Amino acid sequence: MTDERIKNILIVGGGTAGWMAAAAFSKILGRDYAIRLVESEEIGTVGVGEATVPHLKLFNDLLGIDDIEFIKQTQGTFKLGIQFNDWGRLGDSYIHGFGTIGHDVSLLPFHQFWIKAAQQGFAADIGTYSLNTVAAPRGKFMPSATDVPAGSPLADIAYAYHFDAGLYARFLRGYAEQRGVQRTEGKIASVELRPHDGFVDAVTLENGERIEADLFIDCSGFRGLLIEQALHTGYTDFTHWLPCDRALAVPCENVGPPTPYTRSTARTAGWQWRIPLQHRTGNGYVYSSAHISDDEAAVTLLKNLDGRALSEPRPLRFTTGMRKKAWNKNVVSLGLASGFMEPLESTSIYLIQSGIARLISLLPERDFSATLIDRYNAQSTFEFERIRDFLILHYWSTQRNDTPFWNYCRTMDIPESLQENVRLFKDSGRFFRNAEEMFASVSWVQVMIGQGIMPQSYHPMVDQMPLDDLQKFMTSVQHVISSCVDAMPTHQAFIDRHCTAPKVNF
Repeated sequence: MTDERIKNILIVGGGTAGWMAAAAFSKILGRDYAIRLVESEEIGTVGVGEATVPHLKLFNDLLGIDDIEFIKQTQGTFKLGIQFNDWGRLGDSYIHGFGTIGHDVSLLPFHQFWIKAAQQGFAADIGTYSLNTVAAPRGKFMPSATDVPAGSPLADIAYAYHFDAGLYARFLRGYAEQRGVQRTEGKIASVELRPHDGFVDAVTLENGERIEADLFIDCSGFRGLLIEQALHTGYTDFTHWLPCDRALAVPCENVGPPTPYTRSTARTAGWQWRIPLQHRTGNGYVYSSAHISDDEAAVTLLKNLDGRALSEPRPLRFTTGMRKKAWNKNVVSLGLASGFMEPLESTSIYLIQSGIARLISLLPERDFSATLIDRYNAQSTFEFERIRDFLILHYWSTQRNDTPFWNYCRTMDIPESLQENVRLFKDSGRFFRNAEEMFASVSWVQVMIGQGIMPQSYHPMVDQMPLDDLQKFMTSVQHVISSCVDAMPTHQAFIDRHCTAPKVNF
């Protein structure tokens, strides 16, 4: 029998995507595979994605990376959720928190009981029933406790990270190189295709070196050096629903302790992010160039910083969407090469992680089975489209009519898949999640309620709980959450005790 296994993997491009792939492959595939990464320090990386979702902890755990050491090495902080200001209406604020809301009763999620309590007039804001959404604005943080009773909210705290993306890539580079990944510094001058089937055969560097591989991973950013420039895969554009097409990013000095949440503030033609790190605060304005000029966007961004800007705003242009095939022939695209979902819900690094996991699950032999490729692409498309719908929800479910941008968002047509989710939730507060999609029901529920979409009714089984018992239940949950948050240390105190990184001088 001949050995049909893939032997050589070439990763084109570094940054977060390239080094996440290199680290994962070196850990999981081991030294049976020759893994090489080509990058050029002259090209650099986008590097604005500094906020994540809780899934990244699973990736770090898989690699055996210690949480505390990771935070130290990346100047990181912790994230309990995202605060959305002025999205539904000017003056509105809510937090999309990770984790759970209240606790379920029998087969019914907590929010079903909250709907009835709200209709009866004795429910507080839904955010007061979730540990994350109470702890975040109070500046509290801790990881899950092991010395509390089972079922305590403190026993299962969901969190993500804020970190310096450049430092994360450097950290993963060291990890991967220790496990045999070969890094080559250089720019790719040309891509050679096999004449009989159009597969990529090799790349040639500017210095003349020719590098062959069986499997190519395109992490070359927006250019899509292999997936698009060489293979002409095509791109599906989501701009109709997600009209922001530019961003300006700028770091500023820290003012006060770091908040354990990302902040997203709606502006006249988009929204502004705020991501606190140990050594600086990351900021950016994501906006529609059809509704505001670059200069106006820069003025808006700079006048809304907490502290002194540490550089000039860095521009970024993009088209929200995805490749028509994330995997084409023997090229798999990851990161910006595979598509771009604007950073509203911190999905970019998750999509890298998900793509890596999917590829390892569907790892081909040298014949590159079309069945495996088709499944990979179908799952990738589904994932992008469901994230797309979740992001559209934020823009479309607004009552703002104060600018042309928000008038466009409020009145635009939305995908039928999103319409179905909204109709079902408006009817009786129900949401059904496909297990393969990124965002859980609790995320959809928080954003829909936070944006002002209120169900007309609730599940009929809620009425099995007498009204007096329902009121006691709601009060009890609120009290337990508040008491648990009281017991938590501050975010700054936790970092000072466990995670302080070396000082960085600018």
